[in-house]
Formats: sequence, structure tokens, C-alpha cells
Amino acid sequence: MKNTTTIYNSVLTIAGSDSGGCAGIQADIKSISANGGFATTAITAITAQNTLGVNAIYPIPTTEIKNQIVAVLSDINVGAIKIGMLQSAKIIKAVLETLEAHKDMPIVLDPVMVASSGDNLLDNVGLEAIKLLLPLATLITPNIPEAQVLLKIDTISPENMPQMAEKIGKMYKTSVLLKGGHIENSQTLVDVLYNYQTNSLHNFSKTQVNTKNTHGTGCTLSSAIATHLALGNSLKDAVQKGITYTHHAIVAGKSKELGKGNGPVDHFYKLH
Repeated sequence: MKNTTTIYNSVLTIAGSDSGGCAGIQADIKSISANGGFATTAITAITAQNTLGVNAIYPIPTTEIKNQIVAVLSDINVGAIKIGMLQSAKIIKAVLETLEAHKDMPIVLDPVMVASSGDNLLDNVGLEAIKLLLPLATLITPNIPEAQVLLKIDTISPENMPQMAEKIGKMYKTSVLLKGGHIENSQTLVDVLYNYQTNSLHNFSKTQVNTKNTHGTGCTLSSAIATHLALGNSLKDAVQKGITYTHHAIVAGKSKELGKGNGPVDHFYKLH
């Protein structure tokens, strides 16, 4: 019998690469590692970007995305999967086809659909394709603009966030963590979890942090949650631990500087 203390708690992240190291696969690896997991990867796109923005995106051919996923899952005992940027309908469908055989595994999907500028990152075909992927996930983690796209509405208020989270969850048959970071003029931010399996709602409050260094927080949070699911935590506990970790990483990174634009959170604040 194997000694289970010697087995890595592995997480597979399927996402794009950020050459600036703040978001994407790079943030995922840091977050998974800092939360006690072993990060494995399938890269969906290569980006030329820094703290000022994205200069170019080169999508990886779908056959090679599939090959990466199969190579990892055929050998390594992965405890959870995190999915991030999927740039096109073609890539989304390739990931969906490859993961159909692993749908019983915890999957955390960060539906990267809307840029910080408000611009859509997926065309209409891509938006329809990602809606087919959502039911495969154990949890999806949309921010306010992404939730508005999924619901086809213009605004979401702090008061109706629980109702909207539940509506998305029932619409796509998955649990939803609706993130409140885009709510303006509030000292306290609230994230709302709708647990589809238990048909329950949970609020998680945190203090607003005045910082520009928030590049990659969505990647960091979803990867942390996936890691705690891989470690055997319940969905509610995994979300709570992921939110707490990400908040502390934001606080620790607020006074640090990387580049000329929006910097990263401090993923390894516990080591300082």
C-alpha cells in the first residue's frame, strides 16, 4: 500500500500563458503551490503581455491542447481541474470533448469573457460555446460583468447578487461564486456562493483594498479554490479558504511594484 503522505495533491490548470507573470497559467501555478497543491498545466494560448496590457495572443492548436490534457490525466492523479482563458469556440469545444470522461472530478471554471476595460473577450459564437461548458463545472466564478453577459442584463446590484447567483446556477446547473469586486463605492465587498447541490446561499465579506495591484486575482482565486477542493475540502470551505488567501495576497502586494501598470498580488506572502 502506498504511503498517502508521499502523494502530491495535484491540480490541472487549463488556461493561457501570461508573459508578464501576473495572471493566467503563471498566477495559477503560484496560487496552487502556495495553497499546498502541485500544479500541472495545459496551455491554451501564448500571450505577449505585461502590467500595461496585452500586445498579442497566439492560440495553441486544439490538437495540442487536447494532447496536454490527456498526457496529464492519463498519468497523474489529479484531484481537481481549474479552467481559465479559452479564447475561441473551437478551443472551448476541444476542452469540453476532452473532459467529458472526467466530469465527476471537481472542476472550477473561471469564465474569462469580459476584460477589465469592459470589452468582450469572446465573440457571440464563443459565448454560446462556453455556455455548453458551464454545466460540466462544479463551480463557476463569474465577476459582475460576466454574470451580466450570462444573464443578458445591464446591471447587478449588491442587493440582488444572491438572486442573480442562484439564477445563473439553476440556469446552467452548476454552483456559482458571484464575485462583488466590481461593485463601486463600497468599503465592504461581498462574494455570493450559490451551492447548486444543496440549493443554499452563502455570503463572504471582506474589506475593500485600495490598490492597483489586482492583475490576476480571478486566476488566483479560482486556482486556490480548486486546490482546496483537491485537498478534500467541502465547496463552502474551499471557497472560504480561497477568498481568505486571495484577500491576504492582495493586501500583501498593495505596496509592491512590478512594471509601470497594474501589478500582481503577492502569492507567497506567507514565506516573507
